[in-house]
Amino acid sequence: MTVAVQTGQWQLDAGASTVALKQKTMWSLVTVKGDFTAVTGGGEVAADGSVTGALTLAVASLDTKNAKRDAHLRGPDFFDADNHPEITFVVRSAEVGADATVQVSGQLTVRGISRPQSFTARLTRADADAVTLEAEFTVDRSEFGLGWNQLGMLRGLTAVTAALRFTRTSA
Repeated sequence: MTVAVQTGQWQLDAGASTVALKQKTMWSLVTVKGDFTAVTGGGEVAADGSVTGALTLAVASLDTKNAKRDAHLRGPDFFDADNHPEITFVVRSAEVGADATVQVSGQLTVRGISRPQSFTARLTRADADAVTLEAEFTVDRSEFGLGWNQLGMLRGLTAVTAALRFTRTSA
């Protein structure tokens, strides 16, 4: 796929976008899955092809289909939603390759702690009015103060998957 994304402002289509996480727990016997149901964002493609933007996840919107677990994840042992209600990813650069891959670099902020984060996304749709990116990457939760691990139940990295649809709002 040859890709030429139009310049201008782009807005996240929250209804057509998903951000989810997976974490091994219970000594890697069980995988907890959750979705962030409140996601916002947007970006800009400049005339020189550079890309900037931001994505925001409302911590309180994390849904693992278990109310007790969700309350614990939103509490001070994990995301501390009362003091840090949002997770943000600020895009510093996004380089589109000839093979429809996009090298994304930016800054991830969780619990008020920011760290650089880079990953490869796939451009699954690109036309004059809409762009869809899909990405899978891992995050070391301990780098963001998410160190709670009662009896060593949590192991490994947290896997994040995203399917993000952006629509062009202006040239």
